[in-house]
Amino acid sequence: MTEWSVVGVIIALCGLVATLVRPMLSLNASITKLTLLVERLGEDLKALSRKNSETHARLWEKNESQDRQLDDHECRITALEKGGM
Repeated sequence: MTEWSVVGVIIALCGLVATLVRPMLSLNASITKLTLLVERLGEDLKALSRKNSETHARLWEKNESQDRQLDDHECRITALEKGGM
């Protein structure tokens, strides 16, 4: 093997390493970004779920309050009808 063939093999190996390393670094960066996005999405989902539960609780409280008010009105109307007859 001559000196130039050794240099050619070294250059080919460097090219091979560069060809493999660049996509690996790009993939690593993409995986890191995706991991951060998934973590943030999980936190947002937890916050949304908590807020949703609180909103449902308020809606049910309001619904029960309106049901009590309707029952009261119904009783008053029935009393008026019975007293007016």
